[in-house]
Amino acid sequence: MAVTAVVTAGCLVACGSDSPKTDPKAELQIWVRKPPGSSTEKTDQQLAAAFTAKTGVPAHVTALFDDFETKLQQAAAQKKLPDVVINDTDRLGGLVKQGLVRPVDRASLAGQADLTPASWQAATGADGKIYGVPFSAQSFALFIRKDWREKLGKPLPATWAEMDALATAFTTGDPDANGKPDTYGYVIPASTKRGYTSWYFASFLFSAGGDFLTGEPGKLTPAIDSPGSLAAAQEFQKQFCTDKSVVPGSVTAETTQAHPLFETGKGGIYLTGPYNMARFDKNLGKDKYEVVALPPGPGGKSVSLAEGENVYLMAGSANPSGQTRFAEYATSVEGQTLGMAGDTDGNVVRLPVNTKVDMATVRKDTRWQLFAGIYQNGARYAPVVPDWTPFRQASADTLNALVADCTSDPKAALGKLARTFTDELTKQGAGA
Repeated sequence: MAVTAVVTAGCLVACGSDSPKTDPKAELQIWVRKPPGSSTEKTDQQLAAAFTAKTGVPAHVTALFDDFETKLQQAAAQKKLPDVVINDTDRLGGLVKQGLVRPVDRASLAGQADLTPASWQAATGADGKIYGVPFSAQSFALFIRKDWREKLGKPLPATWAEMDALATAFTTGDPDANGKPDTYGYVIPASTKRGYTSWYFASFLFSAGGDFLTGEPGKLTPAIDSPGSLAAAQEFQKQFCTDKSVVPGSVTAETTQAHPLFETGKGGIYLTGPYNMARFDKNLGKDKYEVVALPPGPGGKSVSLAEGENVYLMAGSANPSGQTRFAEYATSVEGQTLGMAGDTDGNVVRLPVNTKVDMATVRKDTRWQLFAGIYQNGARYAPVVPDWTPFRQASADTLNALVADCTSDPKAALGKLARTFTDELTKQGAGA
């Protein structure tokens, strides 16, 4: 089915033929994927309040985290979509496919030229049209228990072999000196929910010289069974099954369960984002851990997954001008600075997408510059397809099975996954 047909059908469900009359004074309902009661929710509320103070457009923030996408689907079915959603860049394709978002006229947005080209790329659909306004970007790095590493006399890892050796030492060497075998190397959110396994694995996949797909948008073929991809999958399975250096229970862990495993001393190596630094500084202690780039993999490079969030202007809004004005404010220097929240754990803008923002004047913590450098030096977004979600979920299911059942054959599993990818590319009209 053509993408345009899917969008039209989805919009009939989400928007209905009884779209409301426009009202530039109507209150904007803004949904954010943040835990209710969190510091990040408070920052989003402050952002909305500052927007209202500046423009006079009323706005209300609703923070949702668990089952966010399900709740959005329910709202669409009831024809009660929020006006604005701030959510991950890789959710763009699914939102477009279902007709839940309206296209963005980039040229008409105030300040659009100040946003980075890479962030606009992450707001562009497979059809070349823009369906979101960039809001935040991020990359990922290794968080390592410095105190454990120094106690055991180990160097910072410069290769995957050294990284695995450090993880094994954390597992067997009693780095917390309590006389109990209760520490492990890796903290890994390997749950299949929302495709977490695939999300975590992506940086290792890219660094091994592998990929999910290859080719140009609209002419893609699977790369998940390539030699580089196989090397990454074998490494992943090795950590769980051979080295046994992963915190037990990781196969069902989401990020909300994984974060505490690092800060409470269960695991000592965690690939995660800069948003956790303020949290870990407070709950663990800044002096007890260090942040470094992922060592180069078999592909010879260190390549992080690039991610971020877009401001999505939802279909059927009674206040489309207010939607646009909010997007303009959120991406302005003022909005980006407010969203960065200094060095606190309330940041909703991780790396600013507005090139006029001087991050060093907003944040004194120089570790943020490490993530900025990782992002700028080759971090990669998920492939551009009409809907990335089926690929992410299928790969998460496959990878999770590889580490949940150590008798699984990575080569056979990736070959089967490649065939699933081929079928999905055909279904979406995105294959070669």
